[in-house]
Amino acid sequence: MGSRGQVLKLFKLLHRTRQEVFKNDTKALEAARQKINEEFRNNRDETSEEKINELLKIASDVEVILRTSVIQAVHTDSDKIVLIPRKDLLQDNTPYLDKPTKKQES
Repeated sequence: MGSRGQVLKLFKLLHRTRQEVFKNDTKALEAARQKINEEFRNNRDETSEEKINELLKIASDVEVILRTSVIQAVHTDSDKIVLIPRKDLLQDNTPYLDKPTKKQES
């Protein structure tokens, strides 16, 4: 796939991720939409293949960070916040142990 196709694919992926990550938060959805569009518009005339690949890497990293690190929260009271995790953020919990257990030798 040519770099133009890669750019378009990543542009669409960022917008899909934005819609999922900031679901029901109109201010965040709009701010993210404007930022994505602005960054792609600012680099629209880039011709250097090396620079394009660097920008694609940055955009890909941003998508991963958005998808794996951003969590929504809602103020329910003056001193309470409810977190709304997405399914792809939930991971199996490994219990923490102060003292590691010794492995049984066979």
